Parts: sequence; structure tokens; C-alpha cells
Amino acid sequence: MRAERYYHILLVEDNPDHIELILEALENSDSANQIAVVNDGEEALDYMYRRGKYLSLNIERPDFLLLDIKLPRKDGFQVLSQVKADSRLKTIPVILLTTSSTEKEIEQGYRLGANSFVIKPLNFKEFTEKIKDIQMYWEWTNILPAALDPSSQG
Repeated sequence: MRAERYYHILLVEDNPDHIELILEALENSDSANQIAVVNDGEEALDYMYRRGKYLSLNIERPDFLLLDIKLPRKDGFQVLSQVKADSRLKTIPVILLTTSSTEKEIEQGYRLGANSFVIKPLNFKEFTEKIKDIQMYWEWTNILPAALDPSSQG
């Protein structure tokens, strides 16, 4: 069994019910995580670039983003595009989340650099299990480059 690792997750979600479900699923895991929540695309970019209300906060760069597509101010595709175009941020894994998807959205997400595309189930239990599966993969199965892997930092 691998040693417990610490991850900083940025959740970008505007639906309070989805936020609650995601946080509950992530907090009921065996991993130690810091989970930051922002409610729209503009706030996500402010967080990533330490602008606005995040300017003076000492916050870590996220290890991965859980990014809803349909967001106010800037949608998830706009956030994804900007993150992946920035050499300082582009290696952060981005998992797109959506309640409905079209083939066009899936293609657009991957074309813009998404690392994963996940449809949020409508059923509570399935939703919770899906979030746990995402967490298990990105925290315990996937290997990050050494510069991004929290377990390699001492």
C-alpha cells in the first residue's frame, strides 16, 4: 500500500447540490486533501493566478482541477483553454464534469487539453461513487511528474 499523500484539489462548480455531493465524496476518502471551491470560471482563474481576493493569500497550486463546463462568467472550456495555454499551469490535470454532454463537447474538451471528461450521474449514489472513482484514479493510480507529485516533495 502506498503512503498517504496530500493533494490540493480545485473544484470549480456553481451548483450547490453538486458541490455538497462532491465534497462529501472527497472528504469520506482515505486521502488527506485540501479542497478549494470556486463558483465560476472567472473566480477559478483568479484563484489560479492569485488575483483579486486571492492576491494576498498563500495558496498552493492545485494538483488537479475538477471543472464543470457550464459556469457563469467564463465557462469551463474558456478556463480549460487558458490553463492549458499557460506554460506554468498546463501540466495540471483537468477533469471536466458535466451533467449532459454532446459529442461536440467531448471533442472540444479533449481538443483544448482536458485530461478526462466525466458525465455527472443524476443518481445520488452513482454520483458519489463516480467522484470516488475519479479521486482513486488521480490520486492512487495515475502518476504525476515529480514536480507535481506531492509525495515527492519533502
